[in-house]
Parts: sequence; structure tokens; C-alpha cells
Amino acid sequence: MDRSADRLSEEERVELLSLARETIRKKITKGRLEPLEPPSGKLARPCGAFVSLHKRGDLRGCIGTFVSSRPLQDTVAEMAISAATRDPRFPPVTEPELAEIDVEISVLSPLREIDDPADIEVGRHGIYISRGLRSGVLLPQVATEYGWDRETFLQHTCLKAGLPPDAWRELGTKIELFEAEVFGEKERGERDG
Repeated sequence: MDRSADRLSEEERVELLSLARETIRKKITKGRLEPLEPPSGKLARPCGAFVSLHKRGDLRGCIGTFVSSRPLQDTVAEMAISAATRDPRFPPVTEPELAEIDVEISVLSPLREIDDPADIEVGRHGIYISRGLRSGVLLPQVATEYGWDRETFLQHTCLKAGLPPDAWRELGTKIELFEAEVFGEKERGERDG
């Protein structure tokens, strides 16, 4: 699937990263946000996104949504606040930490259910696994960062869902794939605290 026509421009990426950082900063320092300017171009399209925060290379928060009826710009702002203040794995980000936080954004393609796990391309696909009321997701970059093969990636996604590691092999477990356009401040050297 070639999604190159859907990819964000460099200017749009920079705009989203700046928006995410400023939204987090204003929420933490002022406790409130001003309304956003109406978006244009690809920032106006409804789209799912995840915002990941890293502190000295370690995950510090990550929240996202696969589906949104709101503009991408609004989704990124909302997920940035959630990653900084509502990720249950971490305490809320504090003002002194802001200078140490790197923002990364993953703009998502729609989910696509698969029957054959061999369809998963490590480094290209993220995985969403669900069975009953349990579900878990790992972004495409996670497998690459940890050097996982396809099976290990599937096992860790099952564990994230609170399922046994080999639940992906069982009937009733739904495997869905997505792609992500991933970009962040770290590779740009843009963090400005």
C-alpha cells in the first residue's frame, strides 16, 4: 500500500510537533488551553494518532486513538495532553521535566484485519490484538527499537492486551494491522523546552 500522497509535508510535521509541545506546556504551566486556529490541508483531515513522550530515551507517556472524527491537529493536541497527564503508567509530567521531554507523533492509517500473521512486516506495521474485552497495541517502531521478529512482536502485543503470549495463535483472537507515519523532535534536534 503506497500512502506517499497521504504523507504530511515537512512543514506540517513541524507544525504538529510544535503544537504538541505548546499544548503540553500550556496545560502544565497554566492549566488551561486557548482554542486552536482552524486547521488547513492535511491537518484538517480526520485521522487517528498517537503521541509518545520520551525522557532521556525512556518512555514517559504514550496515548493515542485509532479513529477520530476530529481534525488531525485537534487529535494530536488532545493525545499530547493525555500522554503528558493521563497515561496510567506514569505520574503527570511536571514543569521542570518539560526541557527533558522529546515529543514523537505517529499518524495512523486505518486498521486492517488479517487472517495470516505472515502478512505482518516488522518495521512497517503496528499490531492491534483483541479478544473479548481485552485489547493491546504496539506501534510499528516498537518492534524495530527492540529488535523483535514477527513472532516476538505478536507475543508482546498479546501481553500488552493482558492475554497469554501465544493468544495470537488461538481462534477468537483478532489481529489488525496499521501503518504509521512517525516523526519526532529527537531526530530534528528541535526540543526547545
